[in-house]
Amino acid sequence: MRLLLATRNKKKLEELRRILVPLAQVELVGLDDVPEYPEAPETGLTFAENALLKAREGVKYTGLPTVADDSGLAVDALNGMPGVFSARWCGRHGDDQANLELVLAQVSDVEDAHRGASFVCAAALVLPEGKEHLVHGTMPGMLLRAPRGEGGFGYDPIFLAEGQTRSNAELSPSEKDAISHRGKAFRALAAVIAKSL
Repeated sequence: MRLLLATRNKKKLEELRRILVPLAQVELVGLDDVPEYPEAPETGLTFAENALLKAREGVKYTGLPTVADDSGLAVDALNGMPGVFSARWCGRHGDDQANLELVLAQVSDVEDAHRGASFVCAAALVLPEGKEHLVHGTMPGMLLRAPRGEGGFGYDPIFLAEGQTRSNAELSPSEKDAISHRGKAFRALAAVIAKSL
């Protein structure tokens, strides 16, 4: 069964293939693997709204069962921001380095004890017949003062997950998948996909 993951982010597609394919026995394709369609802007104010919006669009234009997620970093000292604006926090979409540097600058005076943060993920599955499923995953931790590691993407180099001594960018892909917000959400969604497809 082909399943569309509504993203062009190749690193996210790789990550979700590692998590979903062994559990749900599906062929996971991304937006670059299907005919191009007009993608609606992420106008939701929550991760769940944006995930459902993207999954509904995928089904509408391709007829394939579609999975989408919206995820980001919620920093305690920034009242949960950048949140749904994580990918464009610096004002440009997808500039990981500028986003990371801006967050570090915004919390530079915050004491270590108050540098709590979480990665949050809402993942949606929308089926061609109209059924919708939504799951969530979180990864609590704290912000480091400087980037560490070469792996991962986004804010991974400045995030230290609860119970870890290495940043997300210093973890192997399988170590990160085992504890990540997306890993948790997509393992939960894999069970739904296995029953639904």
